[in-house]
Amino acid sequence: MIDLKDVYKTFDQNGTKIEALKGININVDKGDIYGVIGFSGAGKSTLLRMVNFLERPTSGTVIVNGKDIGKLNKKQLINIRKQIGMIFQHFNLLNSKTVFDNVAIPLVLDHTPKNKISKRVEELLNFVGLEKKSKSYPDELSGGQKQRVGIARALATNPHILLCDEATSALDPQTTESILELLKKVNQEYNITILLITHQMNVIQKICNKVAVMEKGKIIEKGRVIDVFGNPKEKVTKDFVYSVTNDDVPISILKLLKDNKQDVKNRRFLRLKFIGNSTLIPMISIITKKFNVEINVLNASVTELQDTPMINMIIEFQGDCDLVKKISEYIKNQDIFVEEVV
Repeated sequence: MIDLKDVYKTFDQNGTKIEALKGININVDKGDIYGVIGFSGAGKSTLLRMVNFLERPTSGTVIVNGKDIGKLNKKQLINIRKQIGMIFQHFNLLNSKTVFDNVAIPLVLDHTPKNKISKRVEELLNFVGLEKKSKSYPDELSGGQKQRVGIARALATNPHILLCDEATSALDPQTTESILELLKKVNQEYNITILLITHQMNVIQKICNKVAVMEKGKIIEKGRVIDVFGNPKEKVTKDFVYSVTNDDVPISILKLLKDNKQDVKNRRFLRLKFIGNSTLIPMISIITKKFNVEINVLNASVTELQDTPMINMIIEFQGDCDLVKKISEYIKNQDIFVEEVV
């Protein structure tokens, strides 16, 4: 559906070369909700604008629906852009037009007959839950309602692809949840492929099935959300995961442990990560009985990644290096991630 191959983008700012994208390779399959996450300045927006050629690559290939859009003429490019809807961070609505007229803009520009415009706009306003707001103006709407108008407008021409540029970053958490649910509904009911960029881990966690992590113009990790965030390799990825899992031992507990007069030398700490079916294994109980140790759970959190549960846990026990090795090997054999925390 979307294929970026070895894409580079360099901007010239007052004689200075700025490399925004450095060898980007991603593949978005039909039906995906593909998230690209990174901090500000990572190159996310530039990558997104490559898909509809609002930005042209300095080098590399952009393929959309099987077509190399770098080789299309102006008319062909206009036609393929009609297959791509876009949702903006700050809504980009016309305040002088009603909700109905804002949604109708792409259809008017496409010279759609008035009776078909009316039918399509009413259908979309009903879909996004704004059927009673058709005569209202943007200034009369909440932020979430404005974004719903933006989503309806992006769907007007029956696109195959929906691009989302930080679609929820201007919204409060509760409204963000409702917009994410609506995007899932768009994906499932209209079978529209979604490519979104964000700096919010909860967006990826909630609706994406695949993710690419960007840093300084490069993709540093990519794949299924459950794989990338279930076992992050790079520091940036770990930072994003930590923002929703918070799997470190609280400072207050560390202070209590430091003040405790028990044998510090033989005190051991393990971080465990259970994903999917492994969350059903009563591992603490099993270890306690099998290795005759007393386990203290210092921290535990439950997170959902694309409807798959993930439990992060840090445990403490007394034992030598040999015991740590035996327990760790046993846990690994149950398909549970484990590492010793120093």
